[in-house]
Amino acid sequence: MSATTRLTVAQALVRFLSVQYTERDGVRHRLIAGTWGIFGHGNVAGVGQALLEAGEDAMPFHQGRNEQAMVHAAVGHARQLNRLSAQAVTTSIGPGATNLVTGAALATINRLPVLLLPGDYFATRAADPLLQQLEHPTEADVSVNDTLRPVSRYFDRIHRPEALIPSALQAMRVLSDPAETGAVTLALPQDVQAEAYDWPQEFFAERVWRVRRPAPDPVELAEAAHAIRSSHRPLIVAGGGVHHSEAEEALRTLVDATGIPVASTQAGKGSLRHDHPADLGGIGHTGTAVADDLARTADLVIGVGTRYSDFTTASGTLFQNPDVRFLNLNITAFDAHKLASRTVVCDARAGLEALASALAGHRVDASYEAEYATGKERWEQVVARAYEAADENAVPTQTQLLGALDAVVGEEDVVINAAGSLPGDLHKLWRARSPRQYHLEYGYSCMGYEIPAAIGVQQATPDTPVWALVGDGTYLMMPTELVTAVQEGLPINLVLIQNHGYASIGGLSESVGGERFGTAYRYRAADGTFSGAPLPVDLAANAASLGMDVLRAKTVRELREALATARASDRPTCVYVETDTAAATAPPAEAWWDVPVAETASRQAAVAARTEYDRQAAARRTHL
Repeated sequence: MSATTRLTVAQALVRFLSVQYTERDGVRHRLIAGTWGIFGHGNVAGVGQALLEAGEDAMPFHQGRNEQAMVHAAVGHARQLNRLSAQAVTTSIGPGATNLVTGAALATINRLPVLLLPGDYFATRAADPLLQQLEHPTEADVSVNDTLRPVSRYFDRIHRPEALIPSALQAMRVLSDPAETGAVTLALPQDVQAEAYDWPQEFFAERVWRVRRPAPDPVELAEAAHAIRSSHRPLIVAGGGVHHSEAEEALRTLVDATGIPVASTQAGKGSLRHDHPADLGGIGHTGTAVADDLARTADLVIGVGTRYSDFTTASGTLFQNPDVRFLNLNITAFDAHKLASRTVVCDARAGLEALASALAGHRVDASYEAEYATGKERWEQVVARAYEAADENAVPTQTQLLGALDAVVGEEDVVINAAGSLPGDLHKLWRARSPRQYHLEYGYSCMGYEIPAAIGVQQATPDTPVWALVGDGTYLMMPTELVTAVQEGLPINLVLIQNHGYASIGGLSESVGGERFGTAYRYRAADGTFSGAPLPVDLAANAASLGMDVLRAKTVRELREALATARASDRPTCVYVETDTAAATAPPAEAWWDVPVAETASRQAAVAARTEYDRQAAARRTHL
């Protein structure tokens, strides 16, 4: 009989997680690098006790303030380490568990690994119903944790101790597989967490999950090379898969040899340095003029590690060449087949290296290179104008803020954002200097992601200067993890922009006939609308009350000084600035985004917006 060890289910799970590793290209990482937790009756005596007993060396513990934010922090950690390391998140039952849903959706949509360990009802039903238990009148086995099923790549509820063994192994398989990864949920009934079992010692043996680099199929590769050689205006769309695969050098080698230009999605920006001759910047609704102009005339669009969101395709209106075809290189067949594409299903780096060999001697026409070089130069002038401040003593605009930050950061800095008007400005204007500098969560565009993600990035790479850029709307959604940054001594930098409301949605509302209804943070006026004076909130004081060092900047000069001071600080620091929203310095959208407008309306703004909507929608194409 094999040797066994008697432990509770929670103790066994923590011990198992502590000896799981990934390995790619000979480099090893802990698969579960730590566990975030907020304790309640559903996990305090189970997973909580197990973490205490295991100790910090076996499983580092991080104290969170909000369950959704803990998932965001874990996602930031995983993205910074190219999906080779993840973190776990433990919660109680009830609201603690349902607070995980938004973070889980974000992780799965962005193809990023996180392990969720919510408490659950008693498997024995000895106490039924429990505090915070959902009672379903016709399905007794349903709990609130079932809300995590559609947003998880793998889900299981551990009703018996011995069921943990196959389920834990499956969970690690999914977390470490780049073609499968996302949120993984193991729901843990609280009585089972505390139940003892004789575990085979083999369960606790060190395991290495090798992250494969599948090579392209020879037939697919040959067809892809033929398609590229036959094209006249090819365009590469670099997605997040380039970064996850660490394929930036392979992409640069291919582009240097062939002259094929590269436009990037939000997740793929930085795949080439901003000053590389073939880097065109962002593509789509928030893209650059040069990238979108080439996309409209491209006869072959080569997607690398992208899932083609509506922002990338301009809601199906961007790729207008009647003869355009698509070639998608992706590690998942699901994404590779989008847009009726030719497919190369493989690891991004392996595929790009193979393509470079297959295309030896091939180069696009010199006139095409000259065309996009001219367009790139024109766009650089747009960026310079948006960044420039003629008066150093004036209130900065948002793009001038980005210009000030651009002058302060180094190649090693990471700039994080997710929602509001900043993603558009950043995608168009930011000069990405390194593969990890530009960190935009735009798969779910989740307000509140930035601050906890900055913590996750800082934990993953402790010596990295990290910037979380948020507006007042996003800040009020989730400032809670500032307390965690202070507690852990993590010197994240928060740039907090006050513009008195949901500025991005306000602008969108105006463009679609909504007249900025319900988007301003103001007192009610006599007519009942929120159009009175701005609310007298002091978000800088709030950040200071949570333990941050706070620097207030009122002018462009003060802003530059504050940003430099924050970067040099070894403490969590907030730079607070109220921007000038009246001065329009951001370049307009270069492509459309489909937000349906009321087909019938009595207000003139909506009628006019519908006319423009119908005009734009007429350009939509279905690619077959």
